[in-house]
Amino acid sequence: MTAPTPSSDPTSPVRIERDGDLAVVVLDAPPLNLFDEAVFAAWEQVVGELTALCDPAREDRARAVLVEARGKVVSGGVDVTLFAGIADGPEPAARGAELWERLLPVAQGLEDLPVPTVFAAHGLTLTAAFELALACDLLLAAERASFGLVEIVVGLTPSMGGPQRLAERAGPARAKELIYTGGRFPAAELAQWGVVNRVLPDEGFADAAREFARRLAAGPTLAHAATKSLVTTAVREGVRAADAAVPAVSGVLFDTDDLRGAVASFLSEGPGKAQYRGR
Repeated sequence: MTAPTPSSDPTSPVRIERDGDLAVVVLDAPPLNLFDEAVFAAWEQVVGELTALCDPAREDRARAVLVEARGKVVSGGVDVTLFAGIADGPEPAARGAELWERLLPVAQGLEDLPVPTVFAAHGLTLTAAFELALACDLLLAAERASFGLVEIVVGLTPSMGGPQRLAERAGPARAKELIYTGGRFPAAELAQWGVVNRVLPDEGFADAAREFARRLAAGPTLAHAATKSLVTTAVREGVRAADAAVPAVSGVLFDTDDLRGAVASFLSEGPGKAQYRGR
């Protein structure tokens, strides 16, 4: 196992650790990992760092990203005093709009990374944390994990991209059900909805999630980026739009070390021996 090397402030409530080719984002704001001003600001910083770390021009680029949390829960949600300060202050509508204009790029920046992104949920995952999980490519959950967009308790709707990204995964009716009811939904049920990709045993969950992400990081990085681009285009613009993008997105893969090395090793050593060297 590669020893993680910190690449951002180890005292920050959200930080990045390097585990070989894998960038691990750690949410660590005990006791409940609530999203307050400090945590939101740290997320803004970390997404900027990830954008730089995943740049294809870097020799030491991160080839996959894993998001995990420390503590008993992933997150108890947003610190509601943040909302009170806006609602009780001057021009609350304008300041509320400014908050979402500031925070939506956090989810979008995570979503736009040109590498596979995995969110590992080991326990309760509420509101902003769940919205960031939905901005990742894949969501792994422990058996005991549960999820909720419970903003109705304060008269709000999720506004960091959760409703629309939940609708992409589960469909509009399921998205409305989850948000209208304000319920907490177990991992197994959300796996049936297509929101959670895999439910893993509680015992050894962190190690299993880390190993899963490492396997993605060891894959053909540039081909993964092409897959991500085509799937996103198909979902948001339609299948024919994705078809039209294929020549430009996939054609350039023939001029990468990933493909050359993999094809050569396949022909010389057989299936299962592909070597990916592209970054």
